[in-house]
Amino acid sequence: MVKEATHNRMNKRRDIMRLALSVVALVLCNIVGSFVFHRFDLTSENRYTLSPQSKEIAKNMKDVAFFKVYLDGKDLPAGFVHLRDETKEMLDEFKAYSNNNVQYEFINPSADPANKEALFHQLYENGLEPLDLHVKQSSGNSESIIWPGALLSYKGRQMPINLMERKMDANPQTQLNNSIEALEYDIDNAIHKIDLNTKPVVAFIQGQGELDSIHLAGAIGALSEYYDVRLLHINHMLKGLQMCKAIIIAKPTMPIDDKDAYIIDQFIMHGGKVMWLIDPLYTPMDSLAMNGITMAFPNNLNLEDQLFRYGVRVNNNVILDAQSSAIPMNTAFRGQEPKWELKPWLFEPLISSNSDNPIVKNLNYVELNIAATVDTIAKPGIKKTILLRTSKFTRLLNAPVRIALAMALDQPDQREFTQHFQPVAVLLEGKFTSAYKGRIAMNPDSLRVLNPVYDGAQTAMIVVGDGDVIANNANVKDGEKFAYPLGYDIYTKQQFGNKDFIVNAMNYLCGDSALLTIRTKQLQLRMLDGVKAATYRTQWQVINMVIPVALIMLLGMVWAWIRKEKYAK
Repeated sequence: MVKEATHNRMNKRRDIMRLALSVVALVLCNIVGSFVFHRFDLTSENRYTLSPQSKEIAKNMKDVAFFKVYLDGKDLPAGFVHLRDETKEMLDEFKAYSNNNVQYEFINPSADPANKEALFHQLYENGLEPLDLHVKQSSGNSESIIWPGALLSYKGRQMPINLMERKMDANPQTQLNNSIEALEYDIDNAIHKIDLNTKPVVAFIQGQGELDSIHLAGAIGALSEYYDVRLLHINHMLKGLQMCKAIIIAKPTMPIDDKDAYIIDQFIMHGGKVMWLIDPLYTPMDSLAMNGITMAFPNNLNLEDQLFRYGVRVNNNVILDAQSSAIPMNTAFRGQEPKWELKPWLFEPLISSNSDNPIVKNLNYVELNIAATVDTIAKPGIKKTILLRTSKFTRLLNAPVRIALAMALDQPDQREFTQHFQPVAVLLEGKFTSAYKGRIAMNPDSLRVLNPVYDGAQTAMIVVGDGDVIANNANVKDGEKFAYPLGYDIYTKQQFGNKDFIVNAMNYLCGDSALLTIRTKQLQLRMLDGVKAATYRTQWQVINMVIPVALIMLLGMVWAWIRKEKYAK
């Protein structure tokens, strides 16, 4: 008995020591954890690991950023439930690194039927885009309006965040995956836009017949969220571009003056960024609208030699692409009541990209209009990246080109569309050589003022073989001016990716590429197979309900047997 009592006291002392050590270890871990912060991500693709840029943005937040996410409700389809949960996880990550300066609320916009319409109108006015969803279920089809977006309130300002990445050639699962991949960028980008104190100057060059303010309204509005956007006439002012971070030359129709071209060249040599949106052919659109026919012929813009020196050439041709937009055509016979139908208009190609470059990654189709191809030319030290290409079914027509509306009624012969994947937009990066090196462009006094450089600093430029890529449709009849959103097609009612392309391109040129690289983050979306899920639904329901209960009962029986064997002695 004495021996057994001694043994029990030793066991009791041992248990107390273990408990004390456990408590001490737990206290020490909490003390260390209060000074050392780290989050562990066990996913293979680091799904929940913020980039260094995101962590820095979160840590530098000095005020509370409140997100109202309008993606909630018991009737959400499974894919949007996944997007909602991923959004919550991402906001939790930002919250952890921001010292709780990120707060959020998930709202069901359809929760109150009486005020639903008013709320929907308010959300649309605030910049959120609804999604009219048709869901196929075993019990029938259902239709609902979903608002996959959020409103960010920060520093007294409000910023809309559309969480759904829309890409016309992508299936719903791919669009969902793209949206989840873009969550970190969307949140970063919204905070970044509100947080901007001093905006760099971006200027649209004017004076050579470029697009006017009404046709640039969409681009100006989109770029103004990041930049101080101006319309600028150079007018031989030697330092006229000195305040600019970047310039945009949008569809000039007249030759650029030699002195202005030289000033643009020196702007590039000193590190300035340029977006060239060039139509090498002049196409009178009034003639097409009035007579149903026009001609596209070469237009001397005095830029060919300059661009060639930089390493690129915009060709005097016109792209016809089977992957195109559409225009309304009267298909009724003469004398009958007009019958309007949308017909493919091969002169308006819809351009996409499979590139991982952050400018075009997951970008929706970009709509062009009477565009030309762009060739690159070997230049030492210049890196060239093709941003946009035509589709597999492409045909090129060399200038002069006859363009008639009646061509929309013709069935294209696929045997003629054999010039596959032609480049239409190119990014050039490096140290460019001046197009005026070894040439006398200005008088000596002017050169001293300009401080000319002929071997340039590191910079970048983008060349697109279409000026209309940045032009929005506009209604200028009856003295009224109304601008449609950039990328919105008034005939097909589709919203294309022109605005995102222009904004991404300018962000890249102006040094916000660190933020854009977050767009290249790849996530693997592990979706259920819908057919298999429906086929084996009952089987898996039984497995999920029976096996856990049976396992607990078995463990209970085993534990009871062990106790019986232990204490029966």
